[in-house]
Amino acid sequence: MPEWLTALLPEGWSTTELVLLSVGLIITTSVISLILVIAVVIRMPPDYFTDEYQKNPRYRNRWLHILFAVFRNLLGVFLVALGIVLSLPGVPGQGLLTILIGVMLLDFPGKIRFERWLATRRGVLSTINKLRARYGRPPMLVPSDRQNPVA
Repeated sequence: MPEWLTALLPEGWSTTELVLLSVGLIITTSVISLILVIAVVIRMPPDYFTDEYQKNPRYRNRWLHILFAVFRNLLGVFLVALGIVLSLPGVPGQGLLTILIGVMLLDFPGKIRFERWLATRRGVLSTINKLRARYGRPPMLVPSDRQNPVA
């Protein structure tokens, strides 16, 4: 083990403890990520990716909207960063779905078009709809050019 790493570890730790800690962290973050992704995916309205959903205002109080937007964007940045880490080779987890959830929380120009593009990638929409079906939720609708749900 490199000397710089040994200096950072608690006294008496060996490679075995470091490996066990690393494996424990990977398993814990993967389980938490999976639970969060499933919770968000099954709670999303089925028309989230349609034009009709994007046009409806969701908040009436201006200050509540601002406060919620700041919180939502901070959480979105965290989830996108976590999704990027989970997408790395050798790191287990739902990286692409976590990035999708994070992007859905962020506010930026072109967001809606990017969300639709990401959600309609091969395997992503079908995975989302399989998760939703497993928990008794209707399938997601895709953009207005294809208004029928895709399984």
